[in-house]
Amino acid sequence: MKIGLQIPSFTWPGGPSQIAPTLARIGRAAEEAGFASLWVMDHFFQIRMIGKPEEPMLEGYSALSFLASVTERVRLGTLVSGVVYRHPGILVKTATTLDVLSGGRAYLGIGAGWYEREALGLGVPFPPLKERFERLEEALQITHQMWSGKIAPYNGKHFQLAETLNSPQPLSKPHPPIMVGGGGEKKTLRLVARYADACNLYAFEGAEPVRAKLRVLRQHCENLGRSFDEIERTAIGAFDLEPNGTSPRQAIEHCRGLSDAGIQHLIVSLPRVHEITPIEVMAKEVIPAVADF
Repeated sequence: MKIGLQIPSFTWPGGPSQIAPTLARIGRAAEEAGFASLWVMDHFFQIRMIGKPEEPMLEGYSALSFLASVTERVRLGTLVSGVVYRHPGILVKTATTLDVLSGGRAYLGIGAGWYEREALGLGVPFPPLKERFERLEEALQITHQMWSGKIAPYNGKHFQLAETLNSPQPLSKPHPPIMVGGGGEKKTLRLVARYADACNLYAFEGAEPVRAKLRVLRQHCENLGRSFDEIERTAIGAFDLEPNGTSPRQAIEHCRGLSDAGIQHLIVSLPRVHEITPIEVMAKEVIPAVADF
């Protein structure tokens, strides 16, 4: 099992002037520790599960470009970009740029989006859920067309592109992995099966809900004639590696259960990650122990 690190908060000592050096320390330490990937949320206001809306939040792709400049091997992605925030052609161009400048280390994380407050707050149209899923499917089609090298019009219900020119093309071959986030069984997992290279499920409730979602994904793959094994199975979770929180042994057993359920890549957030100690604990006790799962 691979372990990734999500950085969902930038509320660190020292205020805004210390965000950049702190983020650089985290990125370098995570790469040295053996984390396979680094992720930021694609939000503009902090989300309620993490903190208050007015807490510091960096734009996702700018943050990833910064992380690319201070690391060499770790893969980089948003977990995940709401389709409403950027025109799909611009999102693909942005992810391509990250891939080229990072030496082929980008993921493209994408989803239907859910955080209405930040969209309305910043003047971004936020259509109903049905339309957001329609836009998501069209965005996935546009992504495949742009990354295929085909220069041609795209005419969808919501998006019309006169020419899908994308130069340079990504360094990742055949293209950066496309990750669709979410566990909706009728729409999201069907889109994973049809268009994506990776899924991202919630691991906070343990292995059994994840196992059930993967059964649904497998059935969608069978219905479409696609190999289930082509899809990287990722999940998001959190470890609070404090004396009264999650012990390294508990973290390892949690990973074992998720691996048994079918997860290959667990992406975790670590409270107080800016102190670096949680990264060091993961490096010493957890990442090596789960590598063979």
